[in-house]
Amino acid sequence: MLHFIFCNSSFASASEQWQARLTELAENPKRGAAHLHRNQYRNPVETLSFFGIEPHMSVLELWPVRGWYTEILAPFLKDQGQLTVAHFRLDGGNVQDERSLFWARLSARLEQRILQQAAEFGPIARVALDPPQFIPALAPNQFDMVLSFRNAHIWDQRGHLLATMQNLYEVIKPGGVLGMVEHRAARVTELTSYAVEGYTDEAYLIAVAERVGFQLVATSEINANPKDTKDYTKGVYTLPPTLALGLEDRDYYLSIGESDRMTLKFVKPNSADSPE
Repeated sequence: MLHFIFCNSSFASASEQWQARLTELAENPKRGAAHLHRNQYRNPVETLSFFGIEPHMSVLELWPVRGWYTEILAPFLKDQGQLTVAHFRLDGGNVQDERSLFWARLSARLEQRILQQAAEFGPIARVALDPPQFIPALAPNQFDMVLSFRNAHIWDQRGHLLATMQNLYEVIKPGGVLGMVEHRAARVTELTSYAVEGYTDEAYLIAVAERVGFQLVATSEINANPKDTKDYTKGVYTLPPTLALGLEDRDYYLSIGESDRMTLKFVKPNSADSPE
């Protein structure tokens, strides 16, 4: 019994240290005022702690774009773990429209930052995600955790959600975690929802993940925003940080804040837990 208590105490101490380190990184002034301002909406420490991140893990971050989470993940993992980022293709292979071109350019800028600030970021591995494929292909069962922040609606809009989720399932180790944060569509009834551009139905996303084999183990309201009415002219992009309508009703949309988001934790079951 004494040994059991000691182990729990040691784990609690380690968990507290990890949370303190995440807080230090999230609040680092070097991130810049714009990125720090978003902490109130994106809740990085609470979100990563909810997913169960630990500094020794092998973690894959999908489409980091500006590197908002990368700034936290890379230093947290660099000494004991391994961060891999899956960029937009930088060779233009996935440039289907102006928005994709914009994201590809941002990804290229992040790549330059990673190279220029190697001491701070650490040894980040890089691949491309051109949904549903990784380029080059990733080996199966290699990541303890895969993180996706507001990407699933894009995969769904382009018809790649199921296939992309299947590929995510393959690269996660048995027992590993898929952590997802996504703009949440409004529910009308238990069976129906409505979604303007950028929003995704929570039950639908869970169903797709479970179809490929993931088990939903927890949900959280960490990133919820009840002020978000989800009925805007330009969808989720009407809200900050994009503010797609420019000066039109800008103060009103700023008062709402960023979107209402689901936060979902899935696990790839161990073979012993899988149904026969």
